[in-house]
Amino acid sequence: MKKRGLNTICTHAGEIKDTQFGGAVSPIFMASSYPYMDVEVMRYPRYFNTPNQEALGNKIAALEHAEAGMPFASGMAAISTTLLAFLQKGDHVVFQNEIYGGAFNFVVEEFDKFGIDYTFTKGVSIADFECEIKPNTKVIYIETPSNPLLTITDIKAVADLAKKHNLVSMIDNTFASPVNQTPIDFGIDIVLHSATKYLGGHSDICAGAVVSKEAHVNTIFQKGKNLGGSISDFMCYLLERSIKTLGLRVAKHNENALAIAQYLESHKAVQKVYYPGLVSHPNHHLAKSQMKGFGGMLSFELMDGLDAHKFQKALKMIKPSLSLAGVESTILLPAETSHALMSKKARKEQGISDTLLRFSTGIEEVEDIIEDLELAFKKTNNK
Repeated sequence: MKKRGLNTICTHAGEIKDTQFGGAVSPIFMASSYPYMDVEVMRYPRYFNTPNQEALGNKIAALEHAEAGMPFASGMAAISTTLLAFLQKGDHVVFQNEIYGGAFNFVVEEFDKFGIDYTFTKGVSIADFECEIKPNTKVIYIETPSNPLLTITDIKAVADLAKKHNLVSMIDNTFASPVNQTPIDFGIDIVLHSATKYLGGHSDICAGAVVSKEAHVNTIFQKGKNLGGSISDFMCYLLERSIKTLGLRVAKHNENALAIAQYLESHKAVQKVYYPGLVSHPNHHLAKSQMKGFGGMLSFELMDGLDAHKFQKALKMIKPSLSLAGVESTILLPAETSHALMSKKARKEQGISDTLLRFSTGIEEVEDIIEDLELAFKKTNNK
């Protein structure tokens, strides 16, 4: 059978057949207690193997071209469990210098307690990664496009470097989504998601996911069953439902974000725009080589003297709001939200200023989004 297309996978992969009534959608199995005698699988919610948990893991794995997948109760549950599954006392891990603030905070607050050594690279070239590898290095961890500056890292080069040194490579693929980027095709070992974002896509789900080959997922499970970051069956149902429209939603996010990035780049009130779809982006050609679309996320800096808080309050349709990747457009200051747990010094080292605005492009008509931005610019300029 020929390989199925993206939207077919979104719609049908991992679905549970309703054998009782023949319903068109996967039923929800809300039980927390299953039989243990004379069964092939001893199911338990904390073991990530209820019917809805398994179905969701299979769907996300199919989208990422992976052998197996596990859903979690949050993106951080997926990240922390996966890192701790492959790292122990005395080990070392190399992190990309630009990663999600929650992941950064987890590393700097918890790893010393576990006796795990870590290094953040100074840049994202392969030389930057290779020079940080030590004899006790076990993992390389990247995030591309990065949050919030949309830096692009060479996925294949990092995967090849990891294989050269017999390391496990991990990537946070949240910003791209499997619609725009499938890192396993480039040789990455483990792909992580905050499924709260594009996989969920409606600002009503908190979840995470990890996909990889069967052996790696089993290693993660052995740690996960002890840490307890399992997801409820109802959330699995909601996420499986949401993923059915993932391809359609992300296509619109991509289209709108490029138009808005081009609009902002030419605006006199904006001094810099970060979006890999722009020809002016320093990693535009690399992004084209490893992404099918450039995503719905962008960031921008207002001109000096313009008040970012006043600008956000002047918006009427666009919501100043936490999180990202919903069908509605949202905006925030990373220094006060997603990266607030980082010190100002650490943010500065990453290039995250106190006035950087991160914009999550929704699926509204792009003309309406631009009109809302334009009115806010005018009000902000009206001192």
